[in-house]
Amino acid sequence: MNRTSVYSLALLVLLLLGWELAARQMSELVLPAPSVVAATLFEGIKSGYFWPHIVRTSLEVLLGLSLGSGLGLIVGILMGEIECLRKLFFPYVVASQAVPKLALAPLFILWFGFGMTSKVIITALICFFPLLENTVTAIQYTDRNKLELFRVLGATRWQTLIHLKLPAGLPNIFAGFRVAVVLAVVGAVVGEFIGASEGLGAMIIASQGMMDTPLMFSVLLLLTLLGMVLYQIVHFFENRLVKPYKKETDK
Repeated sequence: MNRTSVYSLALLVLLLLGWELAARQMSELVLPAPSVVAATLFEGIKSGYFWPHIVRTSLEVLLGLSLGSGLGLIVGILMGEIECLRKLFFPYVVASQAVPKLALAPLFILWFGFGMTSKVIITALICFFPLLENTVTAIQYTDRNKLELFRVLGATRWQTLIHLKLPAGLPNIFAGFRVAVVLAVVGAVVGEFIGASEGLGAMIIASQGMMDTPLMFSVLLLLTLLGMVLYQIVHFFENRLVKPYKKETDK
């Protein structure tokens, strides 16, 4: 363990101690102590109470992330490669992203019902733009000297895209994917806030109605852990895929 990790762990311990001391000065309804939240979380996991909700939200996040990121990557490649397409559709894409998804959520519930479909669509819409924007940027800002070399060597447009633009743009594309992963959790929870009987977002609404603050904090902790795990998975694959290209460019 390096020095930075030790400092980070020490900071976490200090924050938890401060939280514990502050919580003892007020009602559990306002601010439950970390020890109470941990006990609630442990009991919920041990009894199996949390698991159906964790599975439901995780499925919504993964499906929405896959759909939104996949479409964002494909459309981003098309817009990056075809200038007239980018000029035609990009203003409308930006306008669609300017509309708050929380305001659209009731409409999606009305169109697609209270099941998983509406939550997946909301999540996909939130994940779509980061991949689109970063993919377009990655393709547009490919090194001009390398593009000229590929042109001189007689590479086709497809070969240039596959062997130069996409590999060179991987850092930007993965940066967008990392943002999308975090936003995917937000999208799923927003959908569950509006209308759901199952999922971690629905549990937050239920705990609010029951005035069970320790349960609410436990669910928030689960959502945090879900987002962090997904982020680390993306970071792992980013290192595996981008590192060979970085070594090649550093030579």
